Amino acid sequence: MVSPVFYRKWRPRTFADVVGQEHITRTLLNAVRRGQVSHAYLFCGPRGTGKTSTGRILAKAINCLENNEGEPCNHCSSCQAINEGQALDIIEIDAATNTGVDNIRELIERTNYAPALAKYKVYIIDEVHMLSNSASSALLKTLEEPPPQVVFVLATTEVHKVLPTVISRCQRFDFRRLGQKDVTRKLNEISASEGIKIDEASLALIAQNSSGSLRDAENLLQQLVTYYGKEISAPQVKEMLGITDEARVKELARAVVGKDITGGIKVVNALVQEGFDLRQFHRQFISYLHNLLLVKSNCEEDVPATKEDLDELRELANKTTLADIVAATKIFNKAGLEIDSVSSLPLELALIETTLPAKVEIKSKAEKENQTERVPEAKTPTRESKAPSSEGSKSKTQEPPISGKSDLEKLQLNWKQVIERAPAELKRSAVSAIMRSAGVKPVAIEDDTVVLSFKFAYHKEKIEEPENNKVASELISHFLGHSYQVKCIYEAEENHLVLEAQKLGARLINVEDK
Repeated sequence: MVSPVFYRKWRPRTFADVVGQEHITRTLLNAVRRGQVSHAYLFCGPRGTGKTSTGRILAKAINCLENNEGEPCNHCSSCQAINEGQALDIIEIDAATNTGVDNIRELIERTNYAPALAKYKVYIIDEVHMLSNSASSALLKTLEEPPPQVVFVLATTEVHKVLPTVISRCQRFDFRRLGQKDVTRKLNEISASEGIKIDEASLALIAQNSSGSLRDAENLLQQLVTYYGKEISAPQVKEMLGITDEARVKELARAVVGKDITGGIKVVNALVQEGFDLRQFHRQFISYLHNLLLVKSNCEEDVPATKEDLDELRELANKTTLADIVAATKIFNKAGLEIDSVSSLPLELALIETTLPAKVEIKSKAEKENQTERVPEAKTPTRESKAPSSEGSKSKTQEPPISGKSDLEKLQLNWKQVIERAPAELKRSAVSAIMRSAGVKPVAIEDDTVVLSFKFAYHKEKIEEPENNKVASELISHFLGHSYQVKCIYEAEENHLVLEAQKLGARLINVEDK
């Protein structure tokens, strides 16, 4: 016999069993107790937070044959029929597969009939936002003038897609994502009843990776039991969830706080070499920055960490400012939109961006806005510019000379110097990190355009973005001493486009033979 999955076996059967939604269950309990049940409810919120289960509990409560102060007794024939899914007067409809107006018209016709056995006929329509506009309009008429002894429970994860006129006819309840403590407490209860040996720290990891969905957390726990049995260790949980060793998370956090680009990139590269899922690592790192933010804000009681971990967080928080932590959290959180399981570039770019001083960024924007005004001024040197410091003269004499006759030769023979000789604000930009990476090389010059070849399509797409392309042009133009545009090609296109460039007069040079 197939055993029921945890999320069905442990589905709440009373309002008191619903986890983390007390603001809703208390209101419904009082409405049932006082006989003030509405004809239509709208339950909206993320998946796995108890919307459909609460609808079933409400259906049981208003049809319970025993007076239990608002709670269903779960013993009478009506409650048992609903628990077993055999109640004729409790109709559940999945709007995702019944989207048409004909389905809703059939439903409306059935509402005109009195309940067969129960006191109220209850319609639970899941994912109601999936109904077509015509179906929603047909449903609206019934909601405006509902038949007696009929209650509608509409559930949705995307309330913004529900017609406003439908929403206005319902009592709306917003289900929220469950807190980690609530999910951990429920998993602890399930584990104790199922005879599963697992420590609370491991349950907290499961809760943390469930994104506030109790159903997801229960499914994760069952997967662990299926794979490892009923004795589960912390390393097994981390392996199943793909969680990186926390040491790597802390290393990167220290690099960010210390503005250590080299150390941070080494951590990211080590993750790639060790085969870790970078998306999972990113989630862990954002969580760690969040904890660091809470510690810096004197909210340590809200940090789910051991005493030793809190001590480390305090030590790290004392080395930085709240503004820097906020900035780093925003930058890395934004990088999550671009992260895949293998490419390390979004993490590296986020790391570099966190190390850029705010003043440099502001100055760069001001320079761009006033660029046309400052160019004439640059032609009139001041006394200070005529007399450079000895330190500046020394650094210039130490720079290697630029080799190569043509501009293309200069770029190919001195590609690293393009970045090294760049102004500080350009040198620190995220674009320079891409151009410095392997797989980027100049292959031709067409009139006033430098053609760059990219081994990785992602790098090419980033440099093709207008703002990034402008910075790349500035880097090359500054190095060569006159203005150039930048054109990007993928390595697979290189032969074809280089041939076209040669037709226009471009000349290829084999740098390795020189």
